[in-house]
Amino acid sequence: MKPIKIITDSLSDIPKELIEKYNITVIPLTIIFGDDEYRDREDLSSKEFFEKLQECNKLPTTSQIPPSVFMKEMKKNLDEGYEVIVINGSSGVSGTYQSAMMAKREMQSEEITVIDTLALSYSCGMIVVEAAKMAEIGESKQAIIRRIEKMKENIDHLFSVETLDFLEKGGRLSATKATIGKILSIKPILTIEDGKVEVLDKVRGSRKIIYKLIELAKERGIKKGTEYICIAHGDNIEGLEKLKEAVIKEFAPSKLIETEIGCTIGTYTGPTLLAMLYMKEEK
Repeated sequence: MKPIKIITDSLSDIPKELIEKYNITVIPLTIIFGDDEYRDREDLSSKEFFEKLQECNKLPTTSQIPPSVFMKEMKKNLDEGYEVIVINGSSGVSGTYQSAMMAKREMQSEEITVIDTLALSYSCGMIVVEAAKMAEIGESKQAIIRRIEKMKENIDHLFSVETLDFLEKGGRLSATKATIGKILSIKPILTIEDGKVEVLDKVRGSRKIIYKLIELAKERGIKKGTEYICIAHGDNIEGLEKLKEAVIKEFAPSKLIETEIGCTIGTYTGPTLLAMLYMKEEK
């Protein structure tokens, strides 16, 4: 049985230490500020990105990974004797999954599998890390794919932003849905459904955001003592620390992972984002 290489894209927001620990290949999307292009987290860190975002007058754009880049990485790993599993962020918000599929078709190899997680940030990332752990201990490709599909059924996202302007301007949320956040200091609580951003609930004022995130997480399946939860932020350290305190108090997870939202997702959420990313109780 051949070893398996796990490849993902930068929509997965995997912390650097886990990328290195499990030998994961992360291919970056591109962020475009005017005439300048940057590879997500390679040419521009999350902190540097949010600093530029605050200073710019026009929202940057993002560019999906072209098929040729996937093909190059696929060929390299096939030539080195690996089978390849490419695990992508949601096709509902990026064309990167389609690029990976085009590359697979061009390569015409049964040793390449491409998976759309329909997830974003570390909800996608935790699937990638689990697959990489399994690959490291020599699990078969079939076993890894079964595990990925099971995780996809139970992965969940809860996140909030101070304003929906970034999501609306970036075309990731309709103008009609975005108006909810522009009335009387209403703050949206968002999730991902069928791979797309949807408004799940709302609160009046920023101080109620963390309370609502915790309550919704309970309703949606997090139990006290759960294995692990990821908390994430854009450029909102103060909010992250408050969320961390609340998560530990309410859920006492055996492992709490913290990550930064990368440049690609940050383009559409802005710096105020706070998120809880986790696995619901398995069915």
